[in-house]
Amino acid sequence: MAMDTWMAAIGAAAALIVLHRRLMGQHLGAATVKLKARAHHMLHPYRPELHYMRGPGPKWLEKHGGRYE
Repeated sequence: MAMDTWMAAIGAAAALIVLHRRLMGQHLGAATVKLKARAHHMLHPYRPELHYMRGPGPKWLEKHGGRYE
């Protein structure tokens, strides 16, 4: 399933590049920017679970006697 999402995002990005080059003189810049942003979000999803702290670190535990309440 993840591979399908990647392939769809890559295909969408390639199509956007071709579309943008063909329509340079027309007023579709805003739509192209929005589509590029969607493709970017598909390729680079924000995953907060990778960034938040899951508990006290070793220095805190050492200072407080190894107890976490």
